[in-house]
Amino acid sequence: MEGFFRSFTRLGGVRGYSSVKKDLQIEGVKHAIAVASGKGGVGKSTTAVNLAVALANKFHLKVGLLDADVYGPNVPIMMKINSKPEVTEDRKMVPLENYGIKCMSMGLLVDTDAAFVWRGPMVGNALGKMVRDVNWGNLDILVIDMPPGTGDAQIAISQLLRLSGALIVSTPQDVALMDARRGVKMFSKVQVPILGFVENMSYFKCPHCGEPSFIFGKEGTRKTAAELGLDLVGEIPLEIEIRKGGDEGVPIVISAPDSVVSRAYGDLAQKVIDRLEELSKEQPRPEILL
Repeated sequence: MEGFFRSFTRLGGVRGYSSVKKDLQIEGVKHAIAVASGKGGVGKSTTAVNLAVALANKFHLKVGLLDADVYGPNVPIMMKINSKPEVTEDRKMVPLENYGIKCMSMGLLVDTDAAFVWRGPMVGNALGKMVRDVNWGNLDILVIDMPPGTGDAQIAISQLLRLSGALIVSTPQDVALMDARRGVKMFSKVQVPILGFVENMSYFKCPHCGEPSFIFGKEGTRKTAAELGLDLVGEIPLEIEIRKGGDEGVPIVISAPDSVVSRAYGDLAQKVIDRLEELSKEQPRPEILL
């Protein structure tokens, strides 16, 4: 098994992702959705984790979480999983499970502080193995935590998988939204439907007076979504408990299921389900069984 992981992460003899057949659908996976952002630091991974947990725990769906951010794999910390996956006789990795979610991440295959000095084809090859060489089983939704930006990894995922749609995560500030627009254009070019915008760190509610402070601006994401003809499907406030949950490996949807934030993630999950069902009717695909 150690040999398998060494061969998985070695830098030599890497096949480029351009030769991989496009629009591959993982056997047993009804929908794969990308959670993406134009830039880092906007809470994309936090959104992906809490969305996955909300889909599984509030709507009782079979959910997987693929950490495709090969340069900064944070899912193992945020989901409190830290052992290497088992490998079956047919050389398939078995995802680790927590909170009802099947998880796979490059962070599970290498040392915690390992640096990934990889060029584009190496990234594509690693992502290809994360898709093809994992025994996901039967899933209603596979949530993919994408790396930030619009580079090799995003193109690789779009070539490797038939994505049902993508969520664009951004803070309300103009700098983040400018990059988010680029993300929308990239997914449009590879013909991936945009499920909507998620405004993260939407506001901060003062714990003393209860008044909201719009630290990163107000209504920016809503206006950008409207300009692009897209929906704002989530507004997640900035709260200390979200950060603590990520650091401690207990998503706020689990630690405080009745909180305002957890309800916001639940609303986001419902809108994602609704949008996927709409798209399935437009382009018939396997339906989610609720």
